[in-house]
Amino acid sequence: MKRVFSGVQPSGVLTLGNYLGAIKNFVRVQHNHDCLFCVVDLHALTVPQDPQELRKNVRQVAGLFVAAGIDPEKATIFVQSRVHAHAELAWLLQCLTGFGELGRMTQFKEKSQGKESFSAGLFTYPTLMAADILLYDTHYVPVGEDQKQHLELTRDLAQRFNNRFGELLVVPEPMISKVGARIMALDDPTAKMSKSSPSPASYISMLDTPDVITKKLKRAVTDTGREIRFDAEEKAGVSNLLTILSKCSGKGIKELEAEFEGKGYGHLKVATAEAVVAELEPIQKRFQEIMDSGILDAALDDGSAKANELAAATLFRVQQALGL
Repeated sequence: MKRVFSGVQPSGVLTLGNYLGAIKNFVRVQHNHDCLFCVVDLHALTVPQDPQELRKNVRQVAGLFVAAGIDPEKATIFVQSRVHAHAELAWLLQCLTGFGELGRMTQFKEKSQGKESFSAGLFTYPTLMAADILLYDTHYVPVGEDQKQHLELTRDLAQRFNNRFGELLVVPEPMISKVGARIMALDDPTAKMSKSSPSPASYISMLDTPDVITKKLKRAVTDTGREIRFDAEEKAGVSNLLTILSKCSGKGIKELEAEFEGKGYGHLKVATAEAVVAELEPIQKRFQEIMDSGILDAALDDGSAKANELAAATLFRVQQALGL
């Protein structure tokens, strides 16, 4: 089977956007691909972290992976920092990466904008992302639109290395989900829903209670119109609610537009809240069971052992090619 790799930062509790845009797709692809899903805690260190909070978030993200349906018997789940090859290959790739290439990364420009200082890690982390992917001979990487530029850099670095030293690295391809790949913030539907947002009203956590979910969705920003139709430009808020409802209910956008014809935004918000609660409640129940048992630790131990074995083989090839 072709290999798939993806990583999620433990910079906070996972959101509905993470689930609908990424994790739900992970659950689907694990059945016909050799999948590795990583909690990328080294990436989280590009900004200051509270150590205890970071450890808690790492376990929460891994636990939500399993609770959402990623099966440790089918996919490899592991924590990035437990595989030392990530940091070493990242350094080797930095030595092949141009300063200007990193400076052109739009995410770096966005995250550093307006800041008096920022870490060198924030500037160079695309090479760590490249190392994450290339270590495992990855064929496909599930990415959103905001990460496509980083994957292009990964592909460039793999091809550059292969041109200089021989065909030693697999050049990965993007795996982009067309529907629900980008869930927007509830308080600003022109911005992506983010777990690092300072406003809890902007996102739905995968661990939010039904009452909190309902309250947040009832307050979601829409527009001054009345028509419920999908138009990402003119009706961003309504379109975001339709996308969420579609992904949670399994109904198509056109079907939902017909269903809500002549109804107000309040009806759409209530229906969306009910669908989100129905989607997340079983995951939350399973999450509590997992966190109260030894299932998670066993899965992470097994995943780290497998990831270390795969990564060591790739790192050795690279080291030999470079003359180390």
